[in-house]
This record gives sequence, C-alpha cells and structure tokens, in this order.
Amino acid sequence: MNRRLLLPLLVIGSLLSGCTLAPEYKQPQAPIPAQWPQGEAYKEARDLPGARPVAELKWKDFYTDGQLRKIIELALNNNRDLRLAALNVERARALYGIQRAELFPAVNLAGSGGKERSSADLVKPGDARTSEYYSLDLGIASWEIDFFGRIRSLEDQALQEYLATEQARRSAQITLVSEVARVYLTLAADRENLWLAQSTFTAQRDSYLLVKKRYDAGLATELDLRRAEVPMNTARLDIARYRQLVAQDQNGLSLLLGSPTPEKLLPADLSSRTPPKDIAPGLSSETLLLRPDIIAAEHRLKGANAFIGAARAAFFPRISLTTSIGTASNQLSGLFGSTTDTWAFVPRISMPIFDPRTWAALRVSKADQKIALTQYEKTIQTAFREVADALAVQGTIDQQVAAQQLLVNAYEATYRLSSQRYDQGIDSYLGVLDAHRSLFAAQQSLVSLRLSKLANRVRLYAVLGGGGDGKGQQGESN
Repeated sequence: MNRRLLLPLLVIGSLLSGCTLAPEYKQPQAPIPAQWPQGEAYKEARDLPGARPVAELKWKDFYTDGQLRKIIELALNNNRDLRLAALNVERARALYGIQRAELFPAVNLAGSGGKERSSADLVKPGDARTSEYYSLDLGIASWEIDFFGRIRSLEDQALQEYLATEQARRSAQITLVSEVARVYLTLAADRENLWLAQSTFTAQRDSYLLVKKRYDAGLATELDLRRAEVPMNTARLDIARYRQLVAQDQNGLSLLLGSPTPEKLLPADLSSRTPPKDIAPGLSSETLLLRPDIIAAEHRLKGANAFIGAARAAFFPRISLTTSIGTASNQLSGLFGSTTDTWAFVPRISMPIFDPRTWAALRVSKADQKIALTQYEKTIQTAFREVADALAVQGTIDQQVAAQQLLVNAYEATYRLSSQRYDQGIDSYLGVLDAHRSLFAAQQSLVSLRLSKLANRVRLYAVLGGGGDGKGQQGESN
C-alpha cells in the first residue's frame, strides 16, 4: 500500500517545481535625478566634513542628548501606533503562512466504530448475534497540483505583502522617533520662550514702576505711563500663551510615549540641549531606495506582478487529487489481527471553457500592477522632494541664525541707548517702547530659527531613512 502511494506523490512533488506564469520582474528606473539639487541654497549642505552616512548611523548615535534618548526608548516600548504596526506584521506573516500551506496536501484521519445486533432470524445457527466493527481512514482531500503556478503566484503575493508590512512597521518607527525628537525640541524652545517672556515681564514691570514714580513726581506724562504699560501687559500675555504651549507640548509628548513623561526627562530650555549629529546625504540620490516606504512600495509592486501570474493561470486546467487509505475490520480485536485495506487515487480536472470573470480578473490584475508601479514612482519622487527641501533648509539655516543673532545684538544696543536717552530726558518713552518691542520679537525669532535648525536636522535624518531597525535590503524576498 505504501509503495503504491509513494510513487504518485513523488511524481506530483517533482511537478511542483515548475514555473509560474507571472511576468519577469525588473526593478523600474527611479524617476528622479541621479544627484541632489544644486545651487546657492544647497552649497553648504553638500560638504559636511566628518559627517557619517545615514545608513551607518543608528538613532542612538544620532541623538546625543541623554534625556531625549531615554524618552525615545520609552516611546518605542509603549507607543500604541507602533504596537499596532507590529501586530499588523504578525497578521501578515500568518496570512502568508496560510497561503503557503496551499502548496502542500492536507492529510485527514478519521476513525469510527460500533456494534450491531442482528435479528435471530437473520443469523446462522452458532453465529453471534452481536458484531463489532471499526474503520480507520487516512486521506488527502482535494489537493490542487500547482502545474501552472497559480498557488505559487498567490503565495508570492502574500510574501510580498508581508514584507511590505514589515517595512511599514519600520516606517512607523522612523516617524515615531523623529516626531518624539521634534516635540521634545519644540517643548524645549517653548520653555525657553516662556523664560524669555517672564524675564521680559520682570524688566518691563520694573520700567513701568520707574515711569510711574516719575509720573507721580511730575517728571513724566500720562502718555509715557500708558506706553510703559503696553510691553508689560504684552509680556504678561506671552507668559500665559507659552504656558499653554508648554502644557500642550507635554501632552503631545505623553501621547507619543504612551504614558506620562517623567518630569526629570523634560528639557529646561533649548540652549542647554545637545544637538543631534550632523549628517551627509551622499552625492547620489539612489540612497533613497533604502527608505522603508520605498522598499514597501516595491514589495507591493512585486506582489501585483505575482498576481498577474495567478490571473493567467486561471485560464488553464486545475488538477486536484483526492486520495484515501482505509483500514476496516468486522471485529474490534481485528486491530491486531486481520484487516481489510482500501486505497483510492482520484484525480479531478477542472477545465475553464468560457468565463468572463476570468478575463476581467486578468484585466484587474494588470491595472493593479500599473497602479502599484505609479505609486512606487510617486513614493520615490515624494521622498526626493522631502530630502531636497530639508537640504535647502540645511544649506541656508546657519546664515539665517547668524543674521538673526546680529539683529538681536543691534536691537539690544538700540534698547539700551533708547533707555539712556529717555532717562536723560532727551526722548520720549515711545522710543524705548519700540526698541524693546523689536528686541523681544527678534529674540523670539532667534529661538524659532534655532529650533528650525535642530528640527530640520531631525527631519533630514528621518527622510533619508534614519531611525529604523536597519538599512533595509531590497533583496529580502529573493
């Protein structure tokens, strides 16, 4: 019995190594320039001595601030969005296992037994009226032999979807890491602005009290007194506004962490934070192909390519095999004695003659492949735009910060001289008011530009694919 079953199974197994009807996959050419944009806005971003390529820089090395690293670790452990992404990977892996199992036969084992009591009129003299029986059936139910690669094409599609989901999880991690860093730096900047508003309020309150004394002594006009109230109340308003922003920043950070942020890990200001490391994008834009979202888009393109093979295979016959092995006995003790064995080998061929749905499915599969190709190309172009924008900021932000610092220095000198002229009775308080208003606005802009510089460095690291578990490999499915 075993020999009779073994031979056809070996023949069938050898047939399973045939080819699929899926078109040969070739990686599309990236629809972007071979190099990053050039021009005055990028001249400083292209030469970064000592910087390390993003592919070699893990997030723990990129983020040098100890408090920020601890916060990122908390987020990676507790963030619900990242947890959902990981669960989606597990689900895709399970679905791939289900589809892959279609390549192999499902073996079923069934047993039954019982007793029968016959009428005395139907039993020969001397025979027992009660008989016992049992049966044991081992079989393969409707195992499709994949001559034309339909099942293997569907299995390959499921594999590519699983790989794409894994890359989506990496993208979610990159987004989470960069967003935590951005909110953390924003909180540091808002706390620094809050401290600046409080310092300004203290200074303006002292100025107001001084003007009020002069007014009470008849040395200042009521107009000077009212003008002195303006910057003091403006600073009071800014204090309330920045307190609100700080609270909202902390709420956002706690949401990303999945738990309240420990107070000891919160930044006091932006000036005291250790900036992330400088990075080099490299000269070639091909580094974008290592971004997980682009790898995921290519896996989906490969999956759509494989589905065409399954749609084509639907035009060919489907051959399925049903086998069964049975063992039966008319006595329970026969399990150890004589038995009756049966074996069946039943092939079934289903040949499509005309089915409009088959043609429609093929057209849909080809349209899906074109859609996946377009999405892949668009993902690359979007990534190129994101990197180019970040490089434009990187190439000009230092100049902006330096110019703004000079502006702050000039307004500080103007405010000091205006105060002296007012104290000497040369000018009215209007000059002091205008000078201080301009100084406060310039100081706020300087904090904002310093934040933009650090936040852009975080963004550049993320859009170049930094912050995931690894560099990513394009040949994962090979």
